[in-house]
Amino acid sequence: MADNQKNSGSTTAVKNNNNDGTNQLTEDLGTVVHATDPAAYVRSLPAPIRRRLKALKRLQSDMSSVEAKFFEELHQLECKYETLYNPFYVKRFKIVSAEVEPDDNECQWPSEDEGDSLEDDFKKKASIDKSPDSECEEMEEEIDMKGIPEFWLRIFKNVEILADLIEENDEPILKHLVDIRVRLLNYGAPGFVLEFVFEPNEYFTNTLLTKEYTMNLGPDPEDVLSYEGPEIVKCKGCSIDWKDGRNVTVKRVQKTQRRKGQDTRRTVVKTVRTHSFFNFFSPPQVQEGEVLDDETEDILSADYEIGHFLRDRVVPKAVLYYTGEALDSDESEEYDEEGEEVIIDHTQESGCGGGDTEEGSEQEPSQ
Repeated sequence: MADNQKNSGSTTAVKNNNNDGTNQLTEDLGTVVHATDPAAYVRSLPAPIRRRLKALKRLQSDMSSVEAKFFEELHQLECKYETLYNPFYVKRFKIVSAEVEPDDNECQWPSEDEGDSLEDDFKKKASIDKSPDSECEEMEEEIDMKGIPEFWLRIFKNVEILADLIEENDEPILKHLVDIRVRLLNYGAPGFVLEFVFEPNEYFTNTLLTKEYTMNLGPDPEDVLSYEGPEIVKCKGCSIDWKDGRNVTVKRVQKTQRRKGQDTRRTVVKTVRTHSFFNFFSPPQVQEGEVLDDETEDILSADYEIGHFLRDRVVPKAVLYYTGEALDSDESEEYDEEGEEVIIDHTQESGCGGGDTEEGSEQEPSQ
């Protein structure tokens, strides 16, 4: 009995010694946890822990290689399914541009807030003789309206990242935009092309404007651990054949110059670039390995973001951006909780009450 108590006491002492060592290590590490430099924290760790971290980084690098292979195969799969999606995009274009009128069966979709049905419109038209002339003409125009006018312009104005690019002089031109298509590149460097289709107009002779994006599907060999999936690495626009006096990307500025050492002056007219959506088709051209200044880097970063957004969201779900339904989804994805958590009920801490609960009400911020 005495031996058992003695052994038990010895075991307790060993445990206490171990705990003291662990606690000491935790305290030592804890003094550096709050350091502003994470690298300094890692350097302060014991050598065995730093050694194990290297093993974890090696694993992370191997995982990135597998992830890159996944995205390569995903790109091939997207190229395969592109041919299956295209007939839907063609049908959408034909409906928007009034090449076809969908039949009653194709128009079956539940809705509560779209207003009167087509049948009601025809009833209004039948009673047109009872309305004032101006209202009759307006009603006839609505019923006879073909396709969905200004479909893409409305989408651009609904989407903030695109609306920021549009100037007042751009809008009359974008009314002639009848389709946007995505063409995936499955040869050479992977990527995609955005194709903007325009009907004949008085601004330029092109019926097709393109923007090509080149992507890197794998990690940067010099920085494997920063890999977060495919990224756009460069882009290329196209030339726009503007008609005389219709180029909205430039403006003529008149300046008065004074000759040095003389009292004579002259007036000169210069052509300078101005803000326009159509600058989107003439991005900065960067040579491989070139170091970018901050302004060029910001321009290309925004350009790549817009290219991704058009390809992945706007083109596939255009009708939802036209109606605004996709905008609600985007806003909910961007919502983050702010502020500190405030305890409003201490019953859980005092041991009273059941499991964790969450209330749907929100506390009004203090004034």
